[in-house]
Amino acid sequence: MADELVVVAQIAGAFGVRGEVRVRSFTANPEDCFAYGPFLDQNGAQILTPLKATPHKDGFIVRPEEDQQREAWEARKGELLHVRKDALPAPDEDEFYFNDLIGCEVVHLDGRALGCVKAVHNFGAQDVLEIESEAGGYMLPFTQEAVPEVDIASRRIMTAVADDYLPDSLSNDAE
Repeated sequence: MADELVVVAQIAGAFGVRGEVRVRSFTANPEDCFAYGPFLDQNGAQILTPLKATPHKDGFIVRPEEDQQREAWEARKGELLHVRKDALPAPDEDEFYFNDLIGCEVVHLDGRALGCVKAVHNFGAQDVLEIESEAGGYMLPFTQEAVPEVDIASRRIMTAVADDYLPDSLSNDAE
């Protein structure tokens, strides 16, 4: 079931005393996160059904269908909100969902196998691929320059990243 879910938002905490909740959207158009049905937890259980969402600072104030007290929403602060992948629009030809990258093989343009994508992160500056390899885990910048080709159909990502980003045993110097 987790493969069928996509993170679109996050609970940012409670709001007021009437059971409203603050939500931070991760979609390109922030209000779009409310268009894909109720929000689910990582296991697919429904946890938040928005009745009304009002823009507020860096997110939204949501009046939920669920009758939960302020303390319950506050306890869920930081929880990721998922929707079913089949509720999302199909990506354009040159686009993809980040969760489609998980498990893809990473290959250097010179043919070296560099591992598989374990996760995609954004720590504020840019998107980063977390790669798992025989040499251990490491991070690659997910930019057009470092990753010029992503082929979701073949589950392969081609990279032109400099050896400085790679563990020593994967760099050309190790050969």
